[in-house]
Amino acid sequence: MVQQARRVDVTSFAQICDHRGNAPLDLPALYMMHFDLVWRNLRRLGVEAASLDDAVQDVFLVVHRRAHEFLGQSSTKTWIIGIVLRVAHDYRRRQSRHSARLACLATNGSHQNELDCPSEQLALRQAAELVRKILLGFDDQVRNVFALVELEEMSLREVAEATGLSLSTCQRRLHAARKAFNLALVRHAAATRKGIDL
Repeated sequence: MVQQARRVDVTSFAQICDHRGNAPLDLPALYMMHFDLVWRNLRRLGVEAASLDDAVQDVFLVVHRRAHEFLGQSSTKTWIIGIVLRVAHDYRRRQSRHSARLACLATNGSHQNELDCPSEQLALRQAAELVRKILLGFDDQVRNVFALVELEEMSLREVAEATGLSLSTCQRRLHAARKAFNLALVRHAAATRKGIDL
């Protein structure tokens, strides 16, 4: 049923992808097409699980409120990612002020892939949590570039548009993030061999 609700017809999809500001955006189709993208990236960018639904709603409220401002100079995906970055930043600031209260409300994400084997589910959750812990140790701007390029598979040019950074700045931050990420993985592997939990 959820899959049927998220299905976007081919006409709506084409209108969204090729939108150039001449006609109003098809907001329901935009929501259906980009919900998973928004949810994933808010989670990756440090929004606590207990706040994810509210953050997703806030992103789409901004999309609705500012739809008339979209001129088609970038793709709708890039435009929405720019909104996601700002909303995630706002939520992280609020979370740091209220972390004690939110910690007790945090739950595991409910948008898990359905896997047949419980050990596969556990391994996937552990890997996702490790990546999340590593990313939370990064500076906001470095984390944003890394998550969008490596996890969301956006091009550096799209990331530069979404973040408002120059292409060379994005390249430097991506290089630094990859180096730091690989170092964190090596440290985690060494700690695991020694039986230490990081």
